[in-house]
Amino acid sequence: MPSNDPRQSKAERRDAARDKAAQLRKQQQAAAKRNRILAISGLGVAVIALGVVITMILRQGAANEVTYADIAYGNGGDSVVAPALTDVPAPAAGDDSGGIPVSSDGVGSVGDGDVVVQVYMDFMCPYCGQFDVANSADLDAFVESGDVTVVYHVLSFLDGNSQGTFYSTRAANASTIVADQAPEQYTAFIAALYANQPAENTEGLTDVEIGQLALDAGVPQSVVDTFTDTVDGTFTTQDDDTEQQGTWRTYAPWAAAVTGQALTDLGKISTPTILIDGEKFTGDFTSAGPLSDAITAAIG
Repeated sequence: MPSNDPRQSKAERRDAARDKAAQLRKQQQAAAKRNRILAISGLGVAVIALGVVITMILRQGAANEVTYADIAYGNGGDSVVAPALTDVPAPAAGDDSGGIPVSSDGVGSVGDGDVVVQVYMDFMCPYCGQFDVANSADLDAFVESGDVTVVYHVLSFLDGNSQGTFYSTRAANASTIVADQAPEQYTAFIAALYANQPAENTEGLTDVEIGQLALDAGVPQSVVDTFTDTVDGTFTTQDDDTEQQGTWRTYAPWAAAVTGQALTDLGKISTPTILIDGEKFTGDFTSAGPLSDAITAAIG
């Protein structure tokens, strides 16, 4: 039986999504502020007592990436020795440029006629955290309205800024697994990682903490259990065609390949980098509003 309720126009759906985004943005900003306060106030005897043990566990857990990361990263984003995207296992949602598109059609799909917003980011990058807290709700609203596809390029070039725990790779691996196995929770998990972002040059979140954030975002336990899975593999580096063998987490090679592809595509890695239909956004990305205005103008 047909409904008596008139179908909302695209503009009405967009306005409703933006109202929802404004509410979500306030919640995310409050959560980020609360988590920063808790992180500072929580330093105490218990943390000191566990520090050595946690460090040992983290470094043991990251050992599977050590060899790979050592050969993958060059000088702070100016050079990356990495495999090609075609040479490593890729998530089903990944595209040819190493991005994971999110549209109203779902994760892994680019909407027909959509404005395409590409976001290059690293989970250890503090400016990326500011960007996400300020803009993620608006991006979700644009996606929901059916006007925009957001393509996330999750890099790992800041591995060296986490005291040997390779936090960027571990977080990138976890988010890629979520995109692959629990896509409906993908952007919520990204937002959770940034709302609880560790300070740069710290050890980062533990694997247990990453897993708990995923669970809180609605990711099933069975998916979280795979975050620390490892695989044996072989790849060839792009620079010198050297064949490398090793054991690493499922999408650690993908994270490095995405980083290498970003360097090729952008010329130099700087995060966050935001492109709107291929044009670099140069406005204020740490405050809500400027990016939304630019995307609205692109929609026309």
